[in-house]
Amino acid sequence: MHFSKMQGIGNDFVFVDCFTQAVPDPSRLALVMSKQHFGVNADGLILVEPSDTADFAMRIFNSDGSEAEMCGNGIRCFGKYVYERGLTAKKELCIATKGGLKQIRLFTDGNTVTSVTVDMGSPELNPRMIPVDLPGEMVLRHRMQIMGQSYFITCVSMGNPHTVLFVRDPEVIDLPVIGPLLEHHPLFPRRTNVEFVRVISRDILQIRVWERGVGETLACGTGACASLVAAVLGGQSDRRVQMKLTGGNLNIYWNPDDDHVYLSGPAEFVFEGDWPD
Repeated sequence: MHFSKMQGIGNDFVFVDCFTQAVPDPSRLALVMSKQHFGVNADGLILVEPSDTADFAMRIFNSDGSEAEMCGNGIRCFGKYVYERGLTAKKELCIATKGGLKQIRLFTDGNTVTSVTVDMGSPELNPRMIPVDLPGEMVLRHRMQIMGQSYFITCVSMGNPHTVLFVRDPEVIDLPVIGPLLEHHPLFPRRTNVEFVRVISRDILQIRVWERGVGETLACGTGACASLVAAVLGGQSDRRVQMKLTGGNLNIYWNPDDDHVYLSGPAEFVFEGDWPD
């Protein structure tokens, strides 16, 4: 089976073209291929599939084998993949995901995609839809106890669930300990992604990510979008920001006219290979 390794500011994925190849058990394949030392070492597996409702369908499986609804960095890599591999000549595409239909726009230099902008749609704030097991119409700075310490969480779905916490310095957080405790907390029936956010200025935010089903990652596109929404709702930032993640920077804009969040950033091929399975 032929595959491509791709990354979007350090969030890395194995891509498989399912127009020409079959993947009968993608959960198992994601689990074994994502392993460090024994596999390709990636945050997950992305399948490029045909769609009856869009230009293409994208399925993403985390490194633990669970299927995710949506991935902002992954869908930017997806756009670069289908264009540069000759599967399409279009620069504006509709992609079907488990998180809904997503529109992407490719920016090119010759035959090379240099950046991708994703229309991530409107953020979901209703806790019943995220889902979060809390009452009300929004979870904004809800106080909760973790290991005897108080944290204030804001919950947002960008097609997948996110829990955002604002801190003075994300780098001092013991993420391998607190990340799993939040991800698997009983408040979140489908688990949650977690973002620790530092407000540098009203147009610059820094985040550190614990990704559901993966662990700490260098970047998370949906998490960056959810963090901007949480910051705006809390009066801590403007609607257009540069988001500093461990693997690089993304540009995020929450448009007040259509309520959609727009994510822009790079995507790169890393290498090609053949998997013996």
